[in-house]
Amino acid sequence: MILSPSVRRLLSRAAALAAGVGVVFTPSFAGAAPAEPAPPRAAAPPDPALLHRPGVHLRPREGAPALPGDISALSWLVADAGSGEVLAAHDAHLGLPPASTMKTLFALTALPHLPRTGTHTVTDAELAEVGEGSSLVGLDAGRTYRIADLWKGVFLSSGNDAVHVLAEMNGGWTQTAGEMQAKARTLGARDTHVVSPDGYDADGQVSSAYDLAVFGRAGLTDPDFARYAALADARFPGDTDAEGRPSWTYGIENTNRLLTGEDGVERYPGIIGIKNGYTSGAGFTLVTAARRGGRTLLVTVMNPQQGGAFAVYDEARALMDWGFAAAGRVDPVGSLQPPRAAAPTRTGPPPVAASTSSAEPLTGYVWSAVLLAGAGGAATVVYRLRRRPPHREPGSNAGPDAG
Repeated sequence: MILSPSVRRLLSRAAALAAGVGVVFTPSFAGAAPAEPAPPRAAAPPDPALLHRPGVHLRPREGAPALPGDISALSWLVADAGSGEVLAAHDAHLGLPPASTMKTLFALTALPHLPRTGTHTVTDAELAEVGEGSSLVGLDAGRTYRIADLWKGVFLSSGNDAVHVLAEMNGGWTQTAGEMQAKARTLGARDTHVVSPDGYDADGQVSSAYDLAVFGRAGLTDPDFARYAALADARFPGDTDAEGRPSWTYGIENTNRLLTGEDGVERYPGIIGIKNGYTSGAGFTLVTAARRGGRTLLVTVMNPQQGGAFAVYDEARALMDWGFAAAGRVDPVGSLQPPRAAAPTRTGPPPVAASTSSAEPLTGYVWSAVLLAGAGGAATVVYRLRRRPPHREPGSNAGPDAG
């Protein structure tokens, strides 16, 4: 057999290496069958920093629908709630006042710490610090309410009075704000700074379209959160006895018009709630979800600049429609999944990959080199480990809140 000069040089180098380190060299000749072609490579994952860059981010495949062209919100995001994949976004990490969408983080934080059933008697002190112009469900000091009704006041009426009472039950306003901040970090939501747990405008209080989507997605995994967020209306106690039993009730309605279909806003098909908000400082904000054909999408819209009070719903509807139409036709531009904890730092030599069921050290193995030669004379040496024969060594407000 006549080998090409390039193959002979490669054989010579491999032989020298074998002589120096005990390599077992096994050549494969030019007549060997070619390797099977590699399968098509999946789309490359997005750059983790992509969503931190300004502008619109989208990775369309062939046949993907165009994004709606009339979205005026300062920030927005569309994501798959199941996988956490972000399908498209605009300025997703821009820090903006969240208004009452901050109540999603409040509920995520306080619900697990408070009894899911039982009653509570409201005090004057608990209602004393409710911000001027706040949205209210209508709590009265001295009355006893079921805890479930207090949560309905939060989710449906966006009642800051209910948030203040529940926050005091949770250990106080300051403690609750601190716990909310810690919860946000645990979920990977790093744009959020909590000052006022009810979402009332406060200096320094911000969140982002990305973080609100993270909160909405986490909320859908809590059965109580999901149930309250999906309620379009309920009866609320106007007066109660000592056990919290109402003598009369009045109706309350969710302020999310996509859920209720009120005020001329058509109810969105498959809507499953979450939360809207408004303050004079934040404008209109919304994080909402809908389910269709076994797929659940999340949309966040923050502060539309055109279209009036209901533009937030129109823009959310357009983005939701786009998201369902784009299923399977776009590659993700990011993820809502919390970042994985960093692997511990190694101080010793780097590990060497080896396929073995034994815990023995690498002194129990020897290197094997395989030469893969093609008909054109090109060759590649592939090294692998094989077991040594048996004898081896042992071995991380300003402004009213109307929604």
